[in-house]
Amino acid sequence: MNRAWRRFGGRDVADAAAAVAVALLVGYAVVDPPGPSPSWPAWSAWPVAVVLSLPVALRRHRPRVVLAWACAAGVLVTVAGAVAAGAIWLSFTPVVLVLYVVATTVPAAWSAAAAAGCASAATSAILLFYDRVFPGLAPAASPSEMPPYWPIEIGVTCVLLAVAWAVGAVVRWRRDTTARLVHHLAEAAVADERRRIARELHDVIGHGMSLIAVKATVANHVADARPQEVRAALAVIERTSRSTLAEIHRVLGLLRSDDDLREAPAPVPGMADLSELAAHARSAGVEVELSVREDGASPAGVALSVYRIVQQALTNVVTHAGPTRCAVTVDVDGRAAVIEVVDEGPRHGVPPRADHGRRGGHGLIGMRERARMYGGTFSAGPRPEGGFRVAARLPYDPNGTPA
Repeated sequence: MNRAWRRFGGRDVADAAAAVAVALLVGYAVVDPPGPSPSWPAWSAWPVAVVLSLPVALRRHRPRVVLAWACAAGVLVTVAGAVAAGAIWLSFTPVVLVLYVVATTVPAAWSAAAAAGCASAATSAILLFYDRVFPGLAPAASPSEMPPYWPIEIGVTCVLLAVAWAVGAVVRWRRDTTARLVHHLAEAAVADERRRIARELHDVIGHGMSLIAVKATVANHVADARPQEVRAALAVIERTSRSTLAEIHRVLGLLRSDDDLREAPAPVPGMADLSELAAHARSAGVEVELSVREDGASPAGVALSVYRIVQQALTNVVTHAGPTRCAVTVDVDGRAAVIEVVDEGPRHGVPPRADHGRRGGHGLIGMRERARMYGGTFSAGPRPEGGFRVAARLPYDPNGTPA
């Protein structure tokens, strides 16, 4: 209701004021024309002015119909001789104002055809006036500085119509361009959010399922010979499943609307959870040496990116090289976070997997994207002495934004 009232109090009031101004201008011109006075009684100037100017007040409501009304009214009063000789173009001023609105709301081809039709109708009406009505009018009492001359009347009218259409078409083009840009930015934001959530789900599910797969394989092989090791493997699987489900619940919670968020969000993992990642990798047969140096508390976004990079790197070690030895080094100094994960490759006697050394899947892509978000660097590849190395550097400002 407030919005409708503001709309009425804004554009509609402005249009009504413009209609009154046009009516006064047209009425005054008919009462005191620059050329011969019309044969109609003097009092008729004001009803004629109202009929001509009323479309201006209604031009934003069904503008195409109102444009036809304004053009027809201008043509009729001109042919009937109820206009000011020498200032007939004023009778088509309402057509100009309505045409502008039409050009801003309808396709350019339609509005251009409407402008051409209005110009043709106005030209024909002016020619008829000067051919049939003007010769029968009484001469003006005093000569005018702008004597009646049909080429000037037609020229001024057509120029005003052309300007109104051009300005309206440009306004409509700018509005359409802005709308397309806003739509494109909205789609880009949605795509970025989808990629971010997909990256989070990939990291969470990939890490958890890798550990579960490794421990399930171990349990299957030693089920008869070493039941205690099977029990330990099942405990790891249970713990990993619970933590993975909690992470998935947190990530999927981002997809909910604000009205659906009635539960407190799960805590976002960070630097303090790196030791838990190392423990998970150790339970899968990877000997992890974790070294973390942090000068002060890291911003939440930086800490989450560091956690996800280490998580994905350890997942790759477990999946492609385990059992093996692995060194994880994280150094955060308040200006940049430097991450390095180095493994020694499969132990002697264990054949390397077919994809070892060629880890180019979504995991590396996700780690590279996280480093790129902070304008940092990322590298990953096999080492000459064997094994694989992942290194990343994330520069940032104290407030957590990319440096």
